[in-house]
Amino acid sequence: MESQYKVKLSQLVQEYDLEILRKARGYEKREVETQDVNRPALELIGYFDYFDPMRLQMLGKVEKTFLDGFSSRERQESFEKLMAQDIPALIICRGMEPFQECMEMAEKYDRTVLRTQETTTAFMGALITGLRNHLAPRITRHGVLVEIYGEGVLILGESGVGKSETAIELIKRGHRLIADDAVEIKHMGVNQLVGNAPELIRHYMELRGIGVVDVRRLFGVSSIKDSASIDLVVNLEPWRDGAVYDRLGLEELHSNILEVDVPSVTIPVKPGRNLAVIIEVAAMNNRHKRMGYNAAQAFTDQINKHFEETLAQQEEGE
Repeated sequence: MESQYKVKLSQLVQEYDLEILRKARGYEKREVETQDVNRPALELIGYFDYFDPMRLQMLGKVEKTFLDGFSSRERQESFEKLMAQDIPALIICRGMEPFQECMEMAEKYDRTVLRTQETTTAFMGALITGLRNHLAPRITRHGVLVEIYGEGVLILGESGVGKSETAIELIKRGHRLIADDAVEIKHMGVNQLVGNAPELIRHYMELRGIGVVDVRRLFGVSSIKDSASIDLVVNLEPWRDGAVYDRLGLEELHSNILEVDVPSVTIPVKPGRNLAVIIEVAAMNNRHKRMGYNAAQAFTDQINKHFEETLAQQEEGE
């Protein structure tokens, strides 16, 4: 998958505790630009028609066993064709010793060779997950992200509408803050959005009239979380007399963020309304919907059934 974001190869080496068997020139500046990882199979027998040199290459026990059946000359030809490509690095799994022909071709074409003690499948899964996190499409939204009963709720609204004040009340009620003021949102997978706070302002919150407070120190570590999925968008807006607000909840509204449609609700703000409690109920109701129960639909069906039965009784009486 193409991404406008990149991650340095040296950062991945540090994160996954990889052993450097050979370091290419420019290693410190080399960047990885794709989330995909490749285990060369057809490439080892010379098929490169659909080969992507931007991917990290990985050798496991299957590939090693296959190459064990080659003569030294055949292995040299296989690794020469692979190393001739401008690959970011070749990673050898299970702590296996690299083939001599592999290191010779890496030296000839100046390629980086790394090694991990992890099994191939486990490491490949972890690496792809890490690359997805580093390279995921992202956007920053002005708002507050809190986790309520396991639901990630993104609270949006114009400045001064009461987002942070509502979040503080939710925290006091036992829920957790992920981000205040600026929410970094990443598209992590199919219809999955994950939000977190920029490192500089993580765990801090601004309250007008008080200033900046450290939520972690005031309320404890149980009041914060580094990241959360975004399951519901709550739009806060000032109450407008004469405006028509949804009273049944039959209409399914969504907010589109990074090409993902997220369920959303609009809550009008006026003095006397307990926004924290309302948002709690919205979060629980959204979870019920995802689990297959829609209270508004059930209520409507019940009313319709009542009217149908009443009408039938009237017709029988005639």
